[in-house]
Amino acid sequence: MTATSSAMAARRGVTAVMVVLLSAAPCFAQQPAVTAPPPFVATLSNTTPLVFGMDAHEAAAVLGMPLNYVSGKPGDEIFLVIRTEGGTGFFDRRDRLYLQFRHGRLAGWKGDWGRNWMWQ
Repeated sequence: MTATSSAMAARRGVTAVMVVLLSAAPCFAQQPAVTAPPPFVATLSNTTPLVFGMDAHEAAAVLGMPLNYVSGKPGDEIFLVIRTEGGTGFFDRRDRLYLQFRHGRLAGWKGDWGRNWMWQ
């Protein structure tokens, strides 16, 4: 009787240990795959963080570059920013970005890449 009772006690002990280990193990259930496409704005190549209505100081801070005055009276100016970021890094870039302000607020912007020197 003692051999059988000790074997059953050992099985109960092993079973108790297994229950504790399995309950503490993380759940590895497979999560459902996300099938929704990214929003349209995430696929655009225009990543300029400009917003209509910001003032000149905010635009300079967002672009991380100083604004150069081109023309216009105070409040209705056109500024130029020469951007050097982007591309592969093999060639020097100097892309011009014109910002137009009306009544002190950003009303529009235009990127000007100039002429391509390779095809002259």
